Amino acid sequence: MGTAVDGGPLTQLSSFVGRTDEMVELSRLLHGVRLLTLTGPAGVGKTRLALELAGQEQRSRHCEVIVVKLATLTHIDQIRRQILIALGEPAEDGVPRAPRAAPYANESERLLVLDDCEHVLDECGLMLSELLPSHPYLRVVATSREPLRLPGEAMFSLSGLALPDVDGDSSLSECLRSDAVLLFLDRARTVVPDFQLTQENARHVGEICVRLDGLPLPIEMAARLIRVFPPAEVRARLDDRLSLLTNGWRLADQRHQSLRASLQWGYDLLNPAERSLLRGLSVLPGGFGFDTAAAVAADGSAAEPGTSELLIALSVKSVITPYTDQDGPARFRLLESMRGFGHERLVAESEDTETYGRLVTWLTQLSEPLHRETFIQPAVLRHLAAEHGNLAHALHWLIPGTDERQLLLAGALATVELSPGPADDTLTLLSHILDRGIESSPYRSVALECAAALAGRQGDYGTAMRYAEQAVELERGYGRDPLLSRLLLLRSALHETHGDQGSAVADLRECLKIGHRLRDETLTALCRVGLARYQLLNGELGRAEQVIEEFLPLLRMRVPPRWLHAVLVTAGALALEKDDLPTAEAYFTESLRGPAEHTRGPADALQGLAIVAARAHRFERVLQLIGAAEQIGPPASWGDAWWRERVNAARSAALKALPPNRAGASLEAGHAMRHRHVLAFALGSQATGATAEDSDGLLSKRERDVTALVVEGLTNRQIAARMHVSVRTVETHIRHIRTTLGLRSRAHIAAWAAERRTAAVRPAVSPPSPGPLAEAAPLVWVSTAGADRSSRSRELRGVRRIG
Repeated sequence: MGTAVDGGPLTQLSSFVGRTDEMVELSRLLHGVRLLTLTGPAGVGKTRLALELAGQEQRSRHCEVIVVKLATLTHIDQIRRQILIALGEPAEDGVPRAPRAAPYANESERLLVLDDCEHVLDECGLMLSELLPSHPYLRVVATSREPLRLPGEAMFSLSGLALPDVDGDSSLSECLRSDAVLLFLDRARTVVPDFQLTQENARHVGEICVRLDGLPLPIEMAARLIRVFPPAEVRARLDDRLSLLTNGWRLADQRHQSLRASLQWGYDLLNPAERSLLRGLSVLPGGFGFDTAAAVAADGSAAEPGTSELLIALSVKSVITPYTDQDGPARFRLLESMRGFGHERLVAESEDTETYGRLVTWLTQLSEPLHRETFIQPAVLRHLAAEHGNLAHALHWLIPGTDERQLLLAGALATVELSPGPADDTLTLLSHILDRGIESSPYRSVALECAAALAGRQGDYGTAMRYAEQAVELERGYGRDPLLSRLLLLRSALHETHGDQGSAVADLRECLKIGHRLRDETLTALCRVGLARYQLLNGELGRAEQVIEEFLPLLRMRVPPRWLHAVLVTAGALALEKDDLPTAEAYFTESLRGPAEHTRGPADALQGLAIVAARAHRFERVLQLIGAAEQIGPPASWGDAWWRERVNAARSAALKALPPNRAGASLEAGHAMRHRHVLAFALGSQATGATAEDSDGLLSKRERDVTALVVEGLTNRQIAARMHVSVRTVETHIRHIRTTLGLRSRAHIAAWAAERRTAAVRPAVSPPSPGPLAEAAPLVWVSTAGADRSSRSRELRGVRRIG
């Protein structure tokens, strides 16, 4: 049997839940290296996993296991003496050898577990650099919040247990597949034996595990509170988790007896500069890159060269966690418990006011283009979107006061929410800020603009127009043409939504004059194409086509996909009016090919494809596309009756041509499609010219990489090792891939990828070169259209963010 020093026997008294893939990978790693270090944040379960691994090695009789706990040791002589005693080696002070265990098949093979090395890294390094060369059959497993950084060391980084998706409708089934929830259940039943996961409490339990980042230590503490509180109350009390989670095992190390003590242990190991940065980062619930971290650092200098080194150090020490499942610049986050601890220390040091001030200044700088430029560049929007959580947090900190910057930050928050869909309370928040009496701020027009867009998207035309009118009048007073032109485009769209063609055209013409005055080619092109839209609606096809052909090359080069979408749909509509079906289909398809985040609500393009399919007598596809369009959201405004007449004609033709059961099944199949599965369906037809690359565009680069490894037959653990990410990240990617493509299993993912490879060798139909193009979309496009669902007619209203 193995030997344990200062740690008790290897056999644990509580059950071991989850970590199946980790155990497989660690066992493989352990037989290929001599020093394996398990790293990870406080409470992630490094010690328990190391002991389980050691126990597995012991049971398989691979080696003798020796455990040395270092939590209470601080000096190299203490560490050397303890390890030598455990190994049965002669100690320098004459301490006798420890009794050896019963002989093994290979008696010289031994596994030494060094637990809790983070506070004595140098001492452990010195000891191991002497011990390993002189003991060729000795292997070492160390646990630490950061690696030892020794030659030959293999590092295995642990993250939280697999979490459920609590946002969906299947909370119970999701929770039952989550290791984090299974651990919660196991520990809850030790205090309440008949505790069950039900449809009613599953979401609460899942949210507890999510808010605790899947970390076993706080999850176990929260689970034991079930004896006193129901799951809903435990979840509600997690805002004060540092005071709540104090019920660790009685005989555990002091730092494992409460969540606060566990976090304090790691905090005390940081140097003063690292502690200061950690406190500053606690005001960033939305994550951060190097620039944002530098902005909230103590000196507030975004050019501070030391911030990068400090962030790297905090990452190595498992204090901050890198986002591993996104493309683009590196970003990090604080786990929620660590952020709460850091914020508590920030307040205790009286640094909160200055730190929030630096954050607001930084976000204001990012948001300035909203009131200075006509068209917001995609890079600015991406940057603001990355800071979405921090915008909301800073805004709520500002609201009690009268700082005018809250108007600009509220506008920025609404701007980034308009594309994926605003939160329900965003318009309420904006309205509250606008009603606070900050009348003379130059930022007020931005807040009014976004409030108008949100109200229009919700179908509240009166409120939307009131805000838009106020914004236009304010900007006319300021004489700032760039923002005024954007507001006129918005108001024109609002007028069109409610059939006031004269006012819509008047606003476009005023905007066109501003474009000429500013010598802004892009603005001029957008206004000219916008006016050409009305020529199309009025049957002036030749004039509309002439304008569109003139400005298409410029717009294709200068506008991002979300703006080009509406333009291409109008081009497709013009081709339909000329009965040029291949060209129309190519334009509608092209409008769907933009990046996934730019194609929310492409119902108009789907309806256009349905009209094309009807004229080509593909009637099942007609109803599937119409059903999908109804499910995905409102199309852009098309003079209302003009476009609806064509869509309804396509629907009627399909219903007449198909037996009722097939027609109903096709329509319901469209209704049942998820958003990105809709795009895969629309782009999947050879007739649309979609290639394998089009369908792959629905997945991120990392999702495509995961798909390729699934095709190779790799397990989640193997994929994680290959990509240097956690197993939980791989699980998240696979769930996203299945959701995006409407697939049910890994086998279906592999089959889908094989089909794409086959399709990639087929010749693809290219969209036409510069040809009929559509009305250019301003920053905000207002939409309202009607469409039948089954045999009922309903009116769809909303605002879609194009810029």
